[in-house]
Amino acid sequence: MTTSTSRDPAGGLTPTGRKAFLRKDSAHLKPGVRKRIADMTPDEMKRKGSWAVRFYGRAGKLPPLKDAKGRPTRFALTAHAWGEPVPTTPMAARRIAEKGRRLLQRYRMLKERS
Repeated sequence: MTTSTSRDPAGGLTPTGRKAFLRKDSAHLKPGVRKRIADMTPDEMKRKGSWAVRFYGRAGKLPPLKDAKGRPTRFALTAHAWGEPVPTTPMAARRIAEKGRRLLQRYRMLKERS
C-alpha cells in the first residue's frame, strides 16, 4: 500500500499517500497541524492534541524511537510531520503528549466559552 512516493522521508504521508488512503479506505486524511498555538483554530487544537496524546501518551512502553542504526523510526518521525521536534527518548515523547493534553484542555475551555 505505501510506496516510496506516499511516505514523506521526513515523517508522515505525502499528498499522494493521503490520496492512496482515500482510494483504498475512503479515509479523508489531513496533513498534520504545524501552526503555532496562538494561530490555531479550536478544531486544529483538538486534532493536534488528540494526535499527540494518542501517539506519545499511551500507557506502558512506547514503540522504538530509533532503529538499530540509531536513525529515527517512522513512529518518531511522525512528530516532524506535526511540527514537533523528533523525540529521541521516551521522556521527549512524553513531553509531546503533555503538550497535547494542554492543547485539549485549551480546546475544551474555548468550547465552553462559546
